[in-house]
Amino acid sequence: MKALLEQLFDQKKLSREEAKNTLIEISEAKYNDAHLAAFLSVFKMRPISKEELQGFRDALLALRKKVDFNGVDSIDIVGTGGDGKNTFNISTLTCFVVAGAGYKVTKHGNYGVSSVSGSSNVMESLGYQFTNDEAALNQQLDKANIVFLHAPLFHPAMKAVGPVRKALGLKTFFNMLGPLVNPARPTRSFLGVFNMHLSRLYHYILQEEDKSYAVVYSLDGYDEISLTDAFSIRSNHMDRIFQPEDLGFETIAQEALFGGDTVAEAAHIFTSILEGKGTEAQRSAIYANAGMAIQQFDVGKSIEDCIGEAKESLDAGAALGCLRRLVDCVSAS
Repeated sequence: MKALLEQLFDQKKLSREEAKNTLIEISEAKYNDAHLAAFLSVFKMRPISKEELQGFRDALLALRKKVDFNGVDSIDIVGTGGDGKNTFNISTLTCFVVAGAGYKVTKHGNYGVSSVSGSSNVMESLGYQFTNDEAALNQQLDKANIVFLHAPLFHPAMKAVGPVRKALGLKTFFNMLGPLVNPARPTRSFLGVFNMHLSRLYHYILQEEDKSYAVVYSLDGYDEISLTDAFSIRSNHMDRIFQPEDLGFETIAQEALFGGDTVAEAAHIFTSILEGKGTEAQRSAIYANAGMAIQQFDVGKSIEDCIGEAKESLDAGAALGCLRRLVDCVSAS
């Protein structure tokens, strides 16, 4: 690792194969915490290259615990995290709204690193127990239209660096990798990133795959459609900047998306929105993200119709029903 760090400190970049091999060695616990912290810090000081990101991704996918959903057509809706905005759990709520609209969701997530409550924090607080048992996960997906894949149970390399990432309390390239390494390898993805550079990298990488995807970045720094500013969508059928008004929404204030100061508060906000008690701003953000995600199943369908499906799912309680059935599956097992 010392030689590798010297190379990186000299501003040299890793090849795709070097990046893959390094992350495999990290997963094998070959390096101490000081070396790991230094290695992770390198990519805070300069942009990661496409080859490095692909190599790290190759390693995680090669090492992952695979899960087979028998060819089910599903979508993952997830952000990188690390935007420092501490919003309520927009991506996770969007997952339940999409599931409530009748689409299968295989959600990949983890604990929060730079925010109070990541998707895993809120799901755990609501009574969901993480598992990597394939039969149990298939049952959950069948009954609730959604399943949650807690990243450390499927990615040993992520688990190996967990304590160092938590101690740093900063976004690292693992935040960049999370949305790209769903162990179920879903056929569709709606992914959020924390800067425009990463949006381009995702776009270049995902273009090489045979899947439907959209990568979103709000121009004021959110890794989702925040409706607080214009946002970029890059996909295999469009590359453009949207204004909130283009989707039929007003621009909202950033403070309207506040996610709470504790996990308990975040979970309360989460359930309140599903129960129909959310503010107009909260609901609008969910409608916008869920509508765009639903469109990944049929790019020929108008965004207005897709947002309409999202509204019906949330307002009629179908999204809440998916959460209840998912938790009930766990309780009954």
